Amino acid sequence: MADIGDKISEAELVVMEALWEQSPQTATDVADRVAAARDWSVQTVKTLLSRLMAKDIIAADQDGRRFLYRPLVARDDYVAGESGRLVNRLFGGRISPLVAQLASQDQLTAEDIAELEDILKGLKS
Repeated sequence: MADIGDKISEAELVVMEALWEQSPQTATDVADRVAAARDWSVQTVKTLLSRLMAKDIIAADQDGRRFLYRPLVARDDYVAGESGRLVNRLFGGRISPLVAQLASQDQLTAEDIAELEDILKGLKS
């Protein structure tokens, strides 16, 4: 898989989230999905779809006079790559300083801590 982390802009990520949620979709379908969060025209969405196609991150299949867009990259793969880049860039590849930073900013809820404890117990066994 290509290193897509540096390739997807924030605007393109909005389109990708819509396609990951459901695909294939037409450009109009995608525009309708992002309309609540963004005030984008169908043309803006088509431009973003074209950029993503040029980057080989999505594909389009012709269906009569319209195109149906679908992701070529799984969301889990994208999230894994982005997570790894964040940890490498900001914390030298170490997870514990990231968790310590979140804890020091009171950004970990009791539920988060319980989930982390469960993950660590699973890793130890």
